Amino acid sequence: MEQNEENQQRQVGLFFAAALTGRLTRREVLKRAAALGISATVLPALLAACSNGASPTVPVAGATAPANATTGVAAPTVGANATATGGKGGTPTGAAPGADLGAQYIGKLEGPTIITDPAQIPKSFKEAPQLAELTKAGKLPAVADRIGSEPLVIKPLNEIGKYGGSWRRAFTGPGDGENGNRINSSDKLLFWDYTGNTIVASLAKGWELSADGKSLKVFLRKGVRWSDGEPFTADDFVFWYEDIYKNKDLLPSGSQQMFINGKEGKIEKVDDTTIAYTFPDPYPAIIEVLAGNTSIGGGHATQGPNLQGSYAPAHYLKQFHPKHAGQDKVDQMAKDGKYDSWITFFTFKNNWQLNVDVPVMCPWKTTSPINTPNWTLERNPYYWAVDTEGNQLPYMDTIAMQNAESIEVVGLRGIAGQIDYQSRNMELTKLPVFIQNQQAGNFTVHLDPGQVGTDAAFYFNQSYDGDAEVAKWLQNKDFRHAFSLGIDRDQINEAFFLGLGTPGSPIPEDTNPYNPGKEYRTKWHTLDTKQANDLLDKAGLTKKDSEGYRLCTDNGQRLRIQVMTLSGSFLDFAQIGEMVTQQVKQIGLQLDISVQERTLANTNAQGNKHQMALFVCDGTEKLPLYAFYILPLQNNGSYLGPLFSSWYSSGGKVGKKPTDPQLLKAIDLFNSCFGQSQEDRYKTIQEVWKIAVEECWTVGTVGLSPAQLGTRIVKNNIGNAPARQANGQAVRTPCSSQPTTFFFKS
Repeated sequence: MEQNEENQQRQVGLFFAAALTGRLTRREVLKRAAALGISATVLPALLAACSNGASPTVPVAGATAPANATTGVAAPTVGANATATGGKGGTPTGAAPGADLGAQYIGKLEGPTIITDPAQIPKSFKEAPQLAELTKAGKLPAVADRIGSEPLVIKPLNEIGKYGGSWRRAFTGPGDGENGNRINSSDKLLFWDYTGNTIVASLAKGWELSADGKSLKVFLRKGVRWSDGEPFTADDFVFWYEDIYKNKDLLPSGSQQMFINGKEGKIEKVDDTTIAYTFPDPYPAIIEVLAGNTSIGGGHATQGPNLQGSYAPAHYLKQFHPKHAGQDKVDQMAKDGKYDSWITFFTFKNNWQLNVDVPVMCPWKTTSPINTPNWTLERNPYYWAVDTEGNQLPYMDTIAMQNAESIEVVGLRGIAGQIDYQSRNMELTKLPVFIQNQQAGNFTVHLDPGQVGTDAAFYFNQSYDGDAEVAKWLQNKDFRHAFSLGIDRDQINEAFFLGLGTPGSPIPEDTNPYNPGKEYRTKWHTLDTKQANDLLDKAGLTKKDSEGYRLCTDNGQRLRIQVMTLSGSFLDFAQIGEMVTQQVKQIGLQLDISVQERTLANTNAQGNKHQMALFVCDGTEKLPLYAFYILPLQNNGSYLGPLFSSWYSSGGKVGKKPTDPQLLKAIDLFNSCFGQSQEDRYKTIQEVWKIAVEECWTVGTVGLSPAQLGTRIVKNNIGNAPARQANGQAVRTPCSSQPTTFFFKS
């Protein structure tokens, strides 16, 4: 029931966006309004948008808010001049039609600066008033003793901030952990600067790769502490490696990033503030791996819930580990806590989103967990970063995330001015409404185009074996080429991306060093129904039924391909799928689109049950760090081939080895890049991209857009907010913009 209502509201939102940007005729507006139950009071504005006429500003809350939802927000306003693509309804104030929208709302990429010169570390330090009171009362050590002798120094984007305030955000429930992870990801050893192109120090102060490339020493900041005041040292890495990573009950599959050429590395303590990642073969890419959102480089906040991240609070977790506390004792604790095993009990204890007691190294710590209506974070008094004047960060006291239950309600709260800074869960299709309500809500809209070549990708399951006939076509390159050539990406761009995306393949932006060449943007990724039909005929799908759909070669029935989409996402993948269903009908292909909740979809993918999938392709801008949307490598399932990914991640012990020579070649090339120099790694990954685009295992639609984490609302009293921020998986948007430096001007 709730899912149907949410789908209904998404359709309403898409309808309004299409109508207000002049992409519908008057007849289409009347027909769709009747089907969706839109109030007659709003029709004049929508019809005016179709006929170049001016229209009044009209309330649409009754049309967009779920009937049973308690949003606590005022009704947004939408006028026909709130267009996002320069259609017949007019344009935003000062904006030219069409692509000029980007010139107005896509600002200059900018951000804070990480100071690396030790001589520029401030000589004295200050703290938030609340912490100063605790220090004065003897309940906290002096700020200089809390941050250590080598704090991270950040020069804020525009100005030194001031302390105070609660950052209001919205999240969509216990499955939305990334909402907090992406703010707290500075607890990584290495990170990226605001451009997303340069690796910088974070929790570590520096690193050194050995001459032979086999060992990377990482130097920790001296004197830093966990949020409970206990020292953070190399022992926390040894504990993770010896007692978590090597414990097959906790991590049966280990981590792919701890292997090079099939040989496993190790983490060693050099001294209290130095650790070494050591490998049998040269592994120069380990630096980039630690900077990325990987299982060993992602930090405790993001990877701790998965028992990954390279380190963990040894002083706290040992009391729940059988090696240190005894098996009987931890089993009893798990039983008393109503956990099914000590493993799930231990995992809970390391999860900062759920366990308010676990010590953290991130700027804010949980005080009210994610499985409550209000996920609340408060300042970590031991956070180890300062601004250039010695003020301990973060500036903001707390982060208050209110459960909105659906993306629709998140948008409504943003429109009403009840969110201070957020791009997560903000839908690009609502851009016209966001723009129209900027003044009333006292916020500014920013667009941050992503670095990924496609924000909605079709995945062909290469290991599917549930239907021999379907599997045959999924594994047929001509079939995949024909499918891709049957997609009208310009139509998708206008309907779902408001004309702000770039149609084409999944390759990253042209300036990305992994980009294989501009010609690969359009290779097999343009609309050509004649060539598509010729390819399908050539492949043997020559027979059609009375409606023009192609017939199976084994039983003469209509060939139907099932496409799994995921609900609750930034894009309406089901609607995109339905549009493509109509498009490929022109080449005789029948798609059946299904919508599944993300957990169920991933379970089905891991079980090799899906034929095709339609979902995001994020992270592929840095393919060595996040490749499983392009190659079947993820160890817990893959849309491209779950049986192949099991084979890959287990070293051939389980799963199924691919037989496609091009897929094997691409995997071999990918594996080889980690032992190469950076320049050679760029060239190798370019070759992987060339193969992937040629083979079309993943088919792109539209990307390089603000659709995913790129439609940003910022209250006008927020200081140090960038005009444009890097948008990608590795930079943990918005974390590379250093949210610790955001502050309330008033």
